[in-house]
Amino acid sequence: MTASNYAELVELTSQISSDKLAVLGFPCNQFGGQEPGSNAEIKAFARGKGAKFDIFAKIDVNGPDTHPVYQKLKSGAGADIKWNFAKFLISNGETIKRYEPTTSPKAILPDIESAINKARVA
Repeated sequence: MTASNYAELVELTSQISSDKLAVLGFPCNQFGGQEPGSNAEIKAFARGKGAKFDIFAKIDVNGPDTHPVYQKLKSGAGADIKWNFAKFLISNGETIKRYEPTTSPKAILPDIESAINKARVA
């Protein structure tokens, strides 16, 4: 799942201009210890997979120490994050849709394009 998610996220960011799409990565080590490294090591790993998008410091996405970003993201969906690579489509600060970790980034492309088109009209 890691290789395909990185590859497809890289592809999306190369297809859609940065003024229309921003991918933000928030590493988390709450899922089977998959992100044990330092922030610098995690960022280097992602860069090695071709990621040029922003990778932030490691955070908690569930539990009492949930980062405020994820408190906001989950406020509409309610459920805890199940695994790394959960995805959220956000437009104008509002969560449009939440995707499971197993959802391919390519599968989200129609929703991304729809959100871009709606933002143009607004």
